[in-house]
Amino acid sequence: MLRKSQLFVRSAARSVMVAALALGTAGTAFVAAPAVAKEAAPKYSPEFIKLASPFQNELGAVQKSKDAAKAAALVPKWEAVAAAAKTPDDRFFAGQFGLAISQLTKDSALQARALELTVNSGKLEGAELGKYQYYLGAAKFDAKDYAGAQAWFAKAIASGVAEPDMPALMAETYFAQNQNQAGLDVLMKGIEARRAAGAQVPQEWYRRGLGVAFNGKFRQQAAQLSNGLVASYPSAQNWAGAIGVLRTITNYQPQEMLDLMRLIDRTNSWSEGAEYLDYVQVADARRAPGEVIKILDKGVAAGKVNATDPFVKENRALAASRIAADKASLPAIERDARAPAASAVVAMAAGDAFLNYDDSAKAEALYRIALTKPGVDADRVNTRLGIAQFDQGKFAEAQATFAKVAGTRKPIAELWSIYAAQKAKGG
Repeated sequence: MLRKSQLFVRSAARSVMVAALALGTAGTAFVAAPAVAKEAAPKYSPEFIKLASPFQNELGAVQKSKDAAKAAALVPKWEAVAAAAKTPDDRFFAGQFGLAISQLTKDSALQARALELTVNSGKLEGAELGKYQYYLGAAKFDAKDYAGAQAWFAKAIASGVAEPDMPALMAETYFAQNQNQAGLDVLMKGIEARRAAGAQVPQEWYRRGLGVAFNGKFRQQAAQLSNGLVASYPSAQNWAGAIGVLRTITNYQPQEMLDLMRLIDRTNSWSEGAEYLDYVQVADARRAPGEVIKILDKGVAAGKVNATDPFVKENRALAASRIAADKASLPAIERDARAPAASAVVAMAAGDAFLNYDDSAKAEALYRIALTKPGVDADRVNTRLGIAQFDQGKFAEAQATFAKVAGTRKPIAELWSIYAAQKAKGG
């Protein structure tokens, strides 16, 4: 199962300061507005200059000392300077002073207030305004004001900002407010946009989204995110997580679950002993004795299954007692399935019998016969036909077969198809 993981959220404290602190040399006379301001000659109110000029000198000394405690002590004075700001230039520079203090104190709330003064000063426009709106959204996020962050990120997007992490940040603002469906929608759009642009989607986006989808039982998004995760990052851990999420949030019947458990085996993404036992239960020692023994032996060899466990002993003994007679019946089963009057059920059961013993070529042939019969469960048969083709290394054919699967089995077939595609590339 995937562990719930947080998206990497860049701290605004690291991203805004270089752009924001355009004050010149601290301690000098009042400086002109930087290039981002609209006007060449700043206009200050007398009240603001009276407080801001000596404050700038104090701030300059503190910046040189890099003393966080002294910077924190300046906050009340900065409050007075900010309160005296009347003109756009007053507000702009009051905001810059606040940013300088917050850089030393690492105070996200102060940083957000200072950025808001700067953005609302009216002295920024175009791309610079968008940047600061983004920085303000990040600062609001750091301060856990998620509604505020959401609003400012939206403004930044409207201003043309296209920061790579914007979809993830926006999604987190929704998740933090328990608006999970909206957050998943934003994240999925961001993922699709990155794919369309040919850019790599961060693994954390998939894992975070999958965690939210799992907890909220959003089946469609869980399936899409599972697919994206293992398609882009096909580690055993990710395969285990993707399959585990699908198993947990979808009410699959035993035969559907069996084909999902078979994918755990093919990807070798076993994560715990209970999975081997779940596999044995849905496979059923009476129906698939060869497969049951194979899986139990794998679990014991991996050290994840206790050979003396009563469930293990009972099922292995039952399967072993049926092997000889079961194998002896295979020729008759195949003959009956190939008879012109054979039903879809008979042909499918024959395919299952041979797949159970890893005779995938005969299983493929019998599943193809089943597909020609009236009343066939095409989704079930196509799933297993695809597995039989996969096991023979016919990966392109398997993908084409899995693509025909619809209904509740579709997410299972999609995962199988992704793995077939990876094997076709040598994965």
